[in-house]
Amino acid sequence: MRTYSAKPGEIEQNWFVVDASEFELGRLATRIATILRGKHKPAFTPHVDVGDFVVVVNASQIRLTGRKIDQKRYHRYSGYPGGLRSLSARVVREHDAERMIHQAVRGMLPKNRLSRAQMSKLKVYAGAEHPHAAQKPQPFPNVL
Repeated sequence: MRTYSAKPGEIEQNWFVVDASEFELGRLATRIATILRGKHKPAFTPHVDVGDFVVVVNASQIRLTGRKIDQKRYHRYSGYPGGLRSLSARVVREHDAERMIHQAVRGMLPKNRLSRAQMSKLKVYAGAEHPHAAQKPQPFPNVL
């Protein structure tokens, strides 16, 4: 029997919506990364983008366990001397909640061109509304 390898034209990509207020950050990020890569499908092929689209709502209500809300730091560097900026998770969640989920998911994907294409299928919104109703997103599957 020959090994099946998915072709880009024959992949059906679905849309899923998830409410981030029901999950902890890391546990949600692992499930999103699995869906984006397509590992929940029987036709998973590592070198082809077979994953689905994921819409995350209520990102500003994501939970963090323990004291991570004050101890976890998010860094960005401008490239100039003295240009390192560090913010706590509490400040990031208040001002740019989408960034928390984007960074957590990006860290769980492989570091290559394919992962950049997979990250473009992640749509994160701080509030409960999203503009993807025309795609008819389904509830988030229980893949793990």
